[in-house]
Amino acid sequence: METGGDGGRSLTDAVRDTSASEVPARAGTQDRGRRDEGAAADPTPRPRPDTPDTDADGAVVGNGVGNGDGGKTGRGAPAKRRRRRWPLVLAGVTAALLGLVLAGAGWLWWKTEQTFDSVDRIPDALPDLPEEEQPAPSAGDAQIYLLIGLDAEWEPDAEPGPAWQAGAARSDTMMLMHIPGDRSSATLVSIPRDTWVEIPGHGEAKLNAAYSWGGTPLLVQTVQDYTDLRIDHLAVLDWSGFRELTDAVGGVTIDGERMTGEQALAYVRERRNLPEGDFDRTRRQQHFLRSLLAQTLSGGTMTDMGRLNGLMETVGEVVSVDDRLSNGDLRTLAWELRSLRSSEVNFMNAPVIGTDTVQGQSVVLLDWEAAAPLWDAMRDDTMDEFLASGDAPPLLGEAVR
Repeated sequence: METGGDGGRSLTDAVRDTSASEVPARAGTQDRGRRDEGAAADPTPRPRPDTPDTDADGAVVGNGVGNGDGGKTGRGAPAKRRRRRWPLVLAGVTAALLGLVLAGAGWLWWKTEQTFDSVDRIPDALPDLPEEEQPAPSAGDAQIYLLIGLDAEWEPDAEPGPAWQAGAARSDTMMLMHIPGDRSSATLVSIPRDTWVEIPGHGEAKLNAAYSWGGTPLLVQTVQDYTDLRIDHLAVLDWSGFRELTDAVGGVTIDGERMTGEQALAYVRERRNLPEGDFDRTRRQQHFLRSLLAQTLSGGTMTDMGRLNGLMETVGEVVSVDDRLSNGDLRTLAWELRSLRSSEVNFMNAPVIGTDTVQGQSVVLLDWEAAAPLWDAMRDDTMDEFLASGDAPPLLGEAVR
């Protein structure tokens, strides 16, 4: 540990200097050469106390130190050095702090494992396709997740329920999350739920119908077909989960307003009164996630053990993942993303041409030509270069309607 004012000096150096500066002065050095008061001057030179005794021939006698009195120094015994207790106190405080840190780390490890254990696994969540029928994996250690928000009928007291039932719900929110191999950032790309696509085995339809007809395997296969991206893992969250997560972190601040879970849920569900309908709602959802992430990573959450405990318990209750994502995978990912800040998470929408009416339905037409470089950058793990090129879709701004 270095001290604050002397470059490369350490605490050990400071302790050594302090001890050396307080050693008592040698007795008798200030009285050297004095004569007793009232005594006549003695013309015979007195030997210096530190001069060795010699015989008539100049040979040293005794031990060469002192005045011949049994070899003692004659300078007086040095004062007894007082033992310093503060290094022991410092060691005790350090040990106590270390114990607290280890205890906190142990609790966090246990709580993390408990959270991962409580996360529901969706059986057979990913399509069981031959390798040759799947897109090529992403380059290096990059990973791509599909994040799904469910549009089940929502009631204020509804319980989370991610289990799929045919026709029971449609995937209202779909985001592709790219995590680069160096884990330095993350990019989330929203795909409009009304995007007109070819759904394997069902023909053309809106993208969100894939989940209703075939659950996560069919939705993943559909997304892979039109992006040519390999989906490594997926996570599912229903609307009540947004509400619970918001309350778990003590609310989120959106456009300067502090919102409770129920208020935030109403904010992300609104679309009819927005100028651009679903497009504006998608931006609101991204804005909410960014605010939730910032609140989660803030000191107010990470240093509040009660709030952190509540957040982790809520995550375990409202989030479901594919059954190929093990606790070890989650632990590794959490560790690798431990330094990620909310400002390093990018949000954007997949490029679209606009809307149209097909078979009596209002649909969104994806801009395939503009989207191709985006999918390539995600697959090739070159998102940083793509974002800097000027060809990327606009990132989510600070102002959201």
